[in-house]
Amino acid sequence: MKIYLDHIGIACENLDDSSSFWSLLGLIQGDDELVEDQGVTTRFFSTSKNDPTTPKIELLEPTGEDTPIGKFLSKRGPGVQQVCFRVENIESVISLMLENGIQMIDTVPRKGAHGAMIAFVHPKSTGGVLVELAQK
Repeated sequence: MKIYLDHIGIACENLDDSSSFWSLLGLIQGDDELVEDQGVTTRFFSTSKNDPTTPKIELLEPTGEDTPIGKFLSKRGPGVQQVCFRVENIESVISLMLENGIQMIDTVPRKGAHGAMIAFVHPKSTGGVLVELAQK
């Protein structure tokens, strides 16, 4: 089973204010996407325009205070919110995690940014890091 680092998600108050550093560094900005189910607008940055397997930086701006990212910002402020790994078969990875006592936030995949199917692993099982699994 292949697994790849897909992106690092960073919670921010405002996409435009938070984008200047990544642009200055030379990363290529992608289009914004509203993910209504999660109450967030995303903006991805990459080091490569032509390689979809290149790990990215994902900025996450909440659409409201009562959303997961809004709550994260209220508790912790801006910063790394999650690390995402791209997997070939998300359902089999979820099963593997559950069979081995890993606590999942999502036991059934749901829709994420760019039409990917996603599921989150609870930070209690990862040493305190929210891990996102994604299948594109």
